[in-house]
Amino acid sequence: MPLPVLKNYYYVMRHGESLANTAGLIVSHPENGLHDYGLSDKGRQQVAAGIDASALPSTTRVFSSDFKRARQTAEIVHQQLNFDHPINFDIRLRERHFGEIELGPDHRYADVWAQDHLNPDHRESGVESVSSVVQRALSVVLDCESNFSDETCLLIAHGDILQILQTAFYAIPPQHHRELPHLQTAEVRKLQQVKASND
Repeated sequence: MPLPVLKNYYYVMRHGESLANTAGLIVSHPENGLHDYGLSDKGRQQVAAGIDASALPSTTRVFSSDFKRARQTAEIVHQQLNFDHPINFDIRLRERHFGEIELGPDHRYADVWAQDHLNPDHRESGVESVSSVVQRALSVVLDCESNFSDETCLLIAHGDILQILQTAFYAIPPQHHRELPHLQTAEVRKLQQVKASND
């Protein structure tokens, strides 16, 4: 799904360190992520520091995953910068679904990423494909493009979905998402649109 020339400005923010991160666990199913595995104390501090350094305008529109760790991140962000608009919680920004490796050790991510590189449509162990992830993440951006113009939009979500979303802005195949700079917990990053080389 190629991006049109964008009318708005887009920033992404990965949630702060979560209790899943400190435990080294993969938490991607709604039954585990909606109400459990929120931010650690360090994660709350990371969010406060990260958003304070961002200098985002008060008119920023915030769109967030509804998983607890992202929701808490968005609430800290919104309160700290006193944004004009309410938070929009959107299920399309939930973490990538990791299927059968749910609640497994986070070193299993590397196995999934290796398969991603070979095939963007793979669903090994019931994992959501990168093709599916980029489509749902992009649908949030395209909705913003339909509804707003010359606005700043901040998308607060999870490592894999934001890593994969970046590929659309950089006009590279989504299976190469791990080749882009890794988003750290509570990092705020502006997404720069790059034209595809054949444009």
